[in-house]
Amino acid sequence: MTLSNSDLAELIAFRRALHQRPEVSGEEIETARSIAAELLALKPSQILTSLGGHGVAAVFDSGVAGPTVLFRAELDALPIQEQNDIAWKSQVAGKSHVCGHDGHMTMLLALGRMIARKRVAHGRVVLMFQPAEEDGSGAKAVVADPAYDEIAADWAFAIHIEPGRPFGYVSTCAGLINCASKGLRIRLSGKTAHAADPEDGVSPMQAVAALISELEALGRGGALGDAFRLVTLTHVCIGEPSFGISPGEAEICATLRTTLDENMHSLEAQARTLAQHAARAHGLSVAFEVCDDFAASINHPEAFAAAVSAMDAIGVPYGDAGVPMRASEDFGVFGWNAKAAMLCLGPGEDYAALHNPDYDFPDDLIPIGSKIFERIARDLLGTA
Repeated sequence: MTLSNSDLAELIAFRRALHQRPEVSGEEIETARSIAAELLALKPSQILTSLGGHGVAAVFDSGVAGPTVLFRAELDALPIQEQNDIAWKSQVAGKSHVCGHDGHMTMLLALGRMIARKRVAHGRVVLMFQPAEEDGSGAKAVVADPAYDEIAADWAFAIHIEPGRPFGYVSTCAGLINCASKGLRIRLSGKTAHAADPEDGVSPMQAVAALISELEALGRGGALGDAFRLVTLTHVCIGEPSFGISPGEAEICATLRTTLDENMHSLEAQARTLAQHAARAHGLSVAFEVCDDFAASINHPEAFAAAVSAMDAIGVPYGDAGVPMRASEDFGVFGWNAKAAMLCLGPGEDYAALHNPDYDFPDDLIPIGSKIFERIARDLLGTA
C-alpha cells in the first residue's frame, strides 16, 4: 500500500500542527484528542482512550484469530524552549517537540491509513499512542491499565529517530538496544547556623564531598556488557547562595544506568546505602526520591528478525551502527510480555541532535517509517 501525495501533504500538515502545540509528560490532553479525532476518521474496530493517563490506542481487528501486533508512538514533548525559525515553531513557551515524537505519531497515523484501506488477513493491528515517555512513566502506566488487557500485544515495534545516522538508515540489533536508567534524588538535612559560628549547626558539606566521589565510583561506564554500570551526577546543591549562613540542607541528583534491569536494583541499593552511611556519620537525616525510571529495552531475536525481513523486502538500509545505546527508552516495558523490537531511523549524519532547541523532525521520514511498520504488519498478519 502506498501513501498518495495528498496523504503526505495532510500528514505533514498534521505533524506541523502537533509541533506547534507541544504538551509535556502527563499533560497530553489536547494531543490525545487530536490523535483520537484522526483515528476516528480511519474507522478502526475500536478506539481506547485515557490509557495509563492520556494514552490512545486504535485497534484494527481482522475478525480472524491471530496475534496482536502493536506499533507504538509517544504523545509527549519536552520542557525546552525551541529556537528554530520555522513557520510551525512551538507556540507554547518553554515546551517543544524536539525529540521527534510529533513525527513518530504521524508515522503511526500514516500506518493507520494504509491498514484501514487494506485490512490484515488475521489477528489485530494496534496503534498505540502512549503518554509520558520522557519521564519513563508512560509505558508502565499503559501496561498496568486494566483496559490494556483487551489489546495486550504479542508483538510490539517502535521507531525512534536517531541523528548521527545517514538519512533513511535504520540502526538496530538483537538483544540490548537501550539501557535501563533511573534518577535518584538524595536530600540531606541538618541544621543551619550563622556563618560566623558554623559549629552551632549541622552542615551536610562533608557528607556531600564524600558522596560525590563514592557515588561516581559505583559505576564508571565502559563497554555495554552485562556488568556495565554508570553513575552520573547531574546536580549538586548545598545550602543557599548566601555568605551569612552555614548550610543545613543539600541535594544530590544522580542518574544510574545499567544494561540489565536486575543490576539496576543492586546499583540503586548501593547508592542508597552510601547516602545513609554518610548521613549517619555526619548527624544528618536523609530522604530519597526516584525520578525518570526507565527499564532496559531488549530486542527479542524473533522481532528483530521480523523487522530485518521487512526492511530487506522494501529496500531500507540497516545495520548496527551506534547500537546498543546508553540512552534510555521506556518502550522496553512492552517487551516484558511481547516479542518487541526498537528501530532507530536516521535523519542524516549531521542532523541536529535530539533534545536540542534547534531540532525539528524531517517530514521526509514519514513514508519510510510507516512503510517499515506496514511491511512488518503484513508479513506477520497477511493482507485480507
